[in-house]
Amino acid sequence: MLLLIVLLPLLLGTVATACLGSKSRPLTALAAGLVTASALALLLAQAPAVFAGQTVINAWPWVPEIGLQLSFRLDGLSLMFAGLILFIGLLIVLYAAYYLAPEDSAGKFYSFMMLFMAAMLGVVLSDNLLLLVVFWELTSISSFLLIGFWSHRADARAGARQALAVTGGGGLAMLGGFVLLGQIAGTYELSAMAKNVAAIQADPRFVPALLLILLGAFTKSAQFPFHFWLPDAMAAPTPVSAYLHSATMVKAGVFLLMRLYPVLAGTGHFEAIVSAAGLATVLFAAFIAIFKHDLKGLLAYSTVSHLGLIVFLIGLGSPLAAVAAVFHVLNHAAFKASLFMIAGIVDHETHSRDMRQLGGLWKFMPWTATLSMVAAASMAGVPLTNGFLSKEMFFTEAVVGTSGIYAWLVPALVTLAGVFSVAYSLRFVHDTYFNGELGDVPNDHPHEPPLGMKLPAMLLVIICIAVGLAPALTFGPLVHVAATALLGQALPEYHLAIWHGFNLPLLMSAIALAVGVGLYLWLAKGRRLHHIASENWFGVATGRSIFEWLIDRLFGLSGRLTARLETGSLQRYVGWLLLTALVLGALPFLGSGIGTGTRPQMPATPLAWAMWALLLLTCIAIARTHHQRFQTVVLVGVVGVAASLTFLGFSAPDLALTQLSVDIVSTVLLLMGLALLPQTSPKETPALRKGLHALLALGGGAAMSVITWLVLTRDHESISWYFLQESLPKGGGTNVVNVILVDFRGYDTMGEITVLGIAAVGVLALMDGLRTRRPGMDPEGRAWTFAQQPLLLRVAASVVLPLALVFSLYIFMRGHNLPGGGFIAGLITAVALVLQFMSLGQARAEQFLRAGGGRRFVRWVGSGLGIAGLTGVGAFALGRPFLTSAHGHPHVPMLGELPLATAAIFDLGVYLTVVGSTLLTISVLGQASRELPATATPTPRSAA
Repeated sequence: MLLLIVLLPLLLGTVATACLGSKSRPLTALAAGLVTASALALLLAQAPAVFAGQTVINAWPWVPEIGLQLSFRLDGLSLMFAGLILFIGLLIVLYAAYYLAPEDSAGKFYSFMMLFMAAMLGVVLSDNLLLLVVFWELTSISSFLLIGFWSHRADARAGARQALAVTGGGGLAMLGGFVLLGQIAGTYELSAMAKNVAAIQADPRFVPALLLILLGAFTKSAQFPFHFWLPDAMAAPTPVSAYLHSATMVKAGVFLLMRLYPVLAGTGHFEAIVSAAGLATVLFAAFIAIFKHDLKGLLAYSTVSHLGLIVFLIGLGSPLAAVAAVFHVLNHAAFKASLFMIAGIVDHETHSRDMRQLGGLWKFMPWTATLSMVAAASMAGVPLTNGFLSKEMFFTEAVVGTSGIYAWLVPALVTLAGVFSVAYSLRFVHDTYFNGELGDVPNDHPHEPPLGMKLPAMLLVIICIAVGLAPALTFGPLVHVAATALLGQALPEYHLAIWHGFNLPLLMSAIALAVGVGLYLWLAKGRRLHHIASENWFGVATGRSIFEWLIDRLFGLSGRLTARLETGSLQRYVGWLLLTALVLGALPFLGSGIGTGTRPQMPATPLAWAMWALLLLTCIAIARTHHQRFQTVVLVGVVGVAASLTFLGFSAPDLALTQLSVDIVSTVLLLMGLALLPQTSPKETPALRKGLHALLALGGGAAMSVITWLVLTRDHESISWYFLQESLPKGGGTNVVNVILVDFRGYDTMGEITVLGIAAVGVLALMDGLRTRRPGMDPEGRAWTFAQQPLLLRVAASVVLPLALVFSLYIFMRGHNLPGGGFIAGLITAVALVLQFMSLGQARAEQFLRAGGGRRFVRWVGSGLGIAGLTGVGAFALGRPFLTSAHGHPHVPMLGELPLATAAIFDLGVYLTVVGSTLLTISVLGQASRELPATATPTPRSAA
């Protein structure tokens, strides 16, 4: 059930909105709304169990070897956050339907939003840390797409890149912390970690893990000094800001701190770092917000400030501070999402968000102004609003939770933050709706927006008032179960109420309100606030200039390093790689005393001596004639044949067949590629360079020989017995090599054919449209022609092709039980088709194959990868891991009992990918070297 809540927006939502986007905007919004409402209904169906004190956990194995599984957990904390994500998301769907301009792509927007919604749901519902990382990074990617939705705007692109860089970098740090934490705990399941907290915190790796995790949380929730990305992300459409930056994305870091609180808190390190970062953020960002002239800019810094407030409360470490933090998460989402929507309404109606140009909107938009005043009052903490209750609890915990010198310093600082909060909230209302007449804005005739655009903000404002008047009846039960899940223990007695008597927190609230109003009036006198260039005053303090300076220096350093290393010499690159590998590989052996092992050695047979002599002579010939490219390729083929014979001598016919087929195909491809280059490579003139190359070659060969000798002269425990024993019962085949390729290590094979397909498509991308000037005569002046192929070759190819296809089918069908398989069959087919290309010429061969050009072979590659991938995914339907094969011996009429395995379908994908990749590469290389038309002037060989 929990997995379905995530999958609904992830699969159904993204696909449905993307498909409907080009057809009907209302249907697209309706589809997004229905998917969101369905997920919310599924979540609410689980709510009674959570309120009864139960924790719902669903888990399925994914990659159990590394501790990764699809485990989801629904308790009070995840219920609260998931409810926020879906409820606010449903309101945003309605709001965006009216906000988006006709030229904005509704399908693109809603599909990105559904993707982000699914990622956030995955974050808050995950019980596995590695799974949480997957969804965490998905939030970074999807938010990048949403922030940069208006890709034609430079500020949107820059804001998206900056957000991705900061949050993505923090995500990498968090991944490192999670890996350490998982290694310490012996599990990545959060529910299991909470049972072994003492041992986890006693481990010396705990503090580094804590610091890395906090870095990820702070970057995501825009805590100082990583706050600067959030204001720059305001270039996104307002629905994005209202969703990501008030209720969802920026709350991910807060959620992480809450979710890991039972595991990380209690040592003092967590409390000190988190509370200090939160206090610095709440005070600094509140001060900056006063001087922002853009409505969304002001709200962005106020968001940073309120996130700091929540983080500060989490860092205090007391049960009632946890209650206050949970309560303010809900309250902040309500008033901040409504304020962002209202800012979007003002921008939609006036085409401006600059408060220096606004003013006097009360007479044009009285309903919107009323909503703004209530929501801003909640943000400022005015009595009878939900924000007032949060602020009272914040002040209370600041007083109760500190001691010593901090007993007066912290309350004074949080009161000052409250003063700033009142000031920027008052400015938001006064400078927008009052403060004289409407200024010079693009649209000087604004009016109230449609009801559908105001309705989401109205609902949230009503919630602000309802919670302010009756907190225990509205948010009380949800706050209780969420705070209990946060602490991992029962809560002390507390009361969510409007009135707690005359006390110090009430006095702090009164001071904040009075001084905040006075501060704003003083700053606004004579419109002096409008004349402050905030970007110039706080450019360094806000962090953007520091970030840009670091990025510029990083690019400059990379440019200098590239200029030194990127010399254009392939020989130098290979030389440095070899030298580095030799040095690093030799370090473990220095002073280790490792020598020849005690394993008995067998005498070399005459055949072995003959093979070594052949290889030695071939290598000497390659070294002597390596400037002759064609000769070198042929000689390298001799080495491949020797390797094939070696495999055959060690009773490995599968490997011998594969090596021989690969050697033939690769030799042909190399020869076709070399046909586009001069026949000889330039000679190295300096003797020093030759000597260095010789030393590197001898060093590399000697190193491999030494390692091989050390391995082969030692006894080792082979795992071959496992595959020999389990190949038939678990893989359904007696050919161990093929069963390993398509079942036991199917992941490896899937990766290999994917790389093969990518390489072939890469050849097409690099050489598509390239034409070379082929020589018209040989060095003796005789005319060359490629129009007519040799008769013997054509006759041989016409006989070989059908036989080879039949033989490849035979090899394919027997592969699961006898030497063969899809890879070898594909190579045999490729060799036969290569011969067909050589005998018929490219044009006639492609016509014969009905390929119509090299691009058609891409479909072969795609089909092969698709078949292989779908075969692997099909295992999920049977509740088995990816690429697990099923096998049996069904009785077929007339044929009798047949051994069948789904691995054969996977092998078919391998076969198609190998054939398609080979033919695609040959086709592209052949196109590049096609013969010039008869009217073209022959070109001497030297000019080619």
